[in-house]
Amino acid sequence: MTDLPATMTAITIPTPGGPEALVPGTRPVPQPGKGEILVKVAAAGINRPDVVQRRGLYPPPPGASDIPGLEIAGTVVALGEGASRYAIGDQVCALVTGGGYAQYCPTPEVTALPVPLGLSLQEAAAIPETFFTVWSNVFDRARLQPGESLLVHGGTGGIGTTAIMLGKAFGAKVFTTAGSPEKCEACRSLGADLAIDYKTQDFVAEVKAATGGKGVDVILDVVGGTYIQRNFEAAATDGRIAQIAFQDGSKAQVDFMRLMLKRLTHTGATLRSRPVADKAAIARALEEKVWPLLAQGALRPLMDRIFPFTDAAGAHARMETSAHMGKIVLEVA
Repeated sequence: MTDLPATMTAITIPTPGGPEALVPGTRPVPQPGKGEILVKVAAAGINRPDVVQRRGLYPPPPGASDIPGLEIAGTVVALGEGASRYAIGDQVCALVTGGGYAQYCPTPEVTALPVPLGLSLQEAAAIPETFFTVWSNVFDRARLQPGESLLVHGGTGGIGTTAIMLGKAFGAKVFTTAGSPEKCEACRSLGADLAIDYKTQDFVAEVKAATGGKGVDVILDVVGGTYIQRNFEAAATDGRIAQIAFQDGSKAQVDFMRLMLKRLTHTGATLRSRPVADKAAIARALEEKVWPLLAQGALRPLMDRIFPFTDAAGAHARMETSAHMGKIVLEVA
């Protein structure tokens, strides 16, 4: 264990609210528990759950830090009891349940992965939350197969850009929705076969036209609300819909007849509160199947903007404009 300071700077939320609610504060440097490693954070990714937590609408799960931040990259500086995979000085990126917006953050070593060859620490910090989420929902739960079609809603966000790249990398035909011609072009540049401007086009009609009336095999939805019924219309027979967020609300009036007639599967999941063992299994699958593609340069996270640690409020304001394309990251050190 290296010599560590007693205190650190962390981004806190004294009172829930807008981006200005994120305030730098002083906290004790955490100690790694059993099976954990302590990471000196170089960069932390920004995700929509952080925004919802800042507003006071998404409390951390029991035992998690109240400091926001679900993904980090940095250098291992201490090992907890039983932690043996990594050595002091190793560079890792990790999925965490909170505490990422800080100079030091502990993580179970089983949800930490080596920084992929050729990626900066800022790029590595942009990977865990979105890659874990997309892999577990699109490939594990929705069982996307090579040769099938995938519709990704919100194609230029962190989840969307990751889903487009992973879908193409594993042999799917990828359709996506985005909110402007520029965003649609960005989706196509990532490999999307069809990008639909949801402000001027009906994604159900466009998907049906592109598939000869069949519909799509898998839909990854972050919108919810009125999209729930429309997803049922856009899905193919035996289609699978993976629900991971509700930007348009979690309540809707839905006619479930399509669910029966098309033999659809509508599944949903959150990641943050899942057991460590579940996240560890996702980490192993990513390391086996996706990490080689990152190391080869076949995949690379799309970076929108890197903000200094002290401007977490600016990073959140950027995300809330929805103007970003790709990942927003805080540079901590």
